[in-house]
Amino acid sequence: MPSRYVQGAGAIDEIGSFVSKLGKRPFVVAGKTSFGKVGVRVEDSLDSAETPLVGFVNSVGECTYEGIDSAVKESSRARADVIIGCGGGKAVDTAKAVADKQGLPVVTVPTQCATNADQMADAVIFTADHQFVEDYYLSRAPALVLVDTEVVGFAPVEYLVQGMGDALASGFEKPAYASTMLKNESDSLATSAAVEVNLRCFSVLMAHGVQAKSDSQDGTMSDSLESIIEAIKLMSGFGFGGGGCAAAHAIHNGLISVPGVARKHGEIVAFGTLSQMMLERRSSLEVERVMRWCGTLGLPTCLDELGDLDRSRLREAAEKACDPEDTMQNMPFEVTPEMVLDAINMVDDVSRSLD
Repeated sequence: MPSRYVQGAGAIDEIGSFVSKLGKRPFVVAGKTSFGKVGVRVEDSLDSAETPLVGFVNSVGECTYEGIDSAVKESSRARADVIIGCGGGKAVDTAKAVADKQGLPVVTVPTQCATNADQMADAVIFTADHQFVEDYYLSRAPALVLVDTEVVGFAPVEYLVQGMGDALASGFEKPAYASTMLKNESDSLATSAAVEVNLRCFSVLMAHGVQAKSDSQDGTMSDSLESIIEAIKLMSGFGFGGGGCAAAHAIHNGLISVPGVARKHGEIVAFGTLSQMMLERRSSLEVERVMRWCGTLGLPTCLDELGDLDRSRLREAAEKACDPEDTMQNMPFEVTPEMVLDAINMVDDVSRSLD
């Protein structure tokens, strides 16, 4: 968990007062467009707190080891003593790794809501052409997560929807993980608090998700939108920290290997969550409730909505999802590729049968 989490409209204008308690020579690592949106406000607040920026890198397009090493050199040359990550998941993950490699505190400032990476104690490393490399685990979580709800809430609404799709998995994966760890008498038991927060996250998504999307599109900062931002940025990350993914993310990892899949991470995870519900033999009423919620938001509920995918490769995707090194192993029962393939097809069939 981060040492501190701050959320609210206009929160970004207070960044100087928070950063000044962590260091005197802040350095920003940002996305290609994100710093242009909030950079002036960040710099003004830092100047007011007498902690002006000593430099920045605002060209992060992917979280790669090459980009991390380059930013480490730049921030080290500037004698930075605190790193500020500003942007989406890739920029924030890069910033976290840059800080970790130098033993510095990191402050994360998201500019959209597609991910909960801001608070996580890891960074997902890719190649320049977005091929997954590995998870880079940090020695500590961010010192501060600063979420300006007007910035993330009024970003393009597709980011909010993607974030809800990713967070949806928390209400199913964490309980599965907790059950498995208990069954196996593991040394890494899930805390009751983590499970309860993830279940609460699911409840908030169901209750406020559709209204939050509408309010975001209308430019209205509402209780629903605030609640959904907290569910994505804080609740879902709280549960996944320290472990907690299961079938939904494993199925995502399998599906992204299929040629033609054209949806984003959170959207594919939502489909994976529906597939996990099938694996768990959830009731038809429960499945249909979540499926209709997804459909209303624009999250994919059938194979055609994932893209023009090569269905002959779904068997390979199911096999990849069951890789012993992936999170399918966190399910409380054995899952075979045949079961995954059946679950995916069942989701597709049920989706087509709904009015």
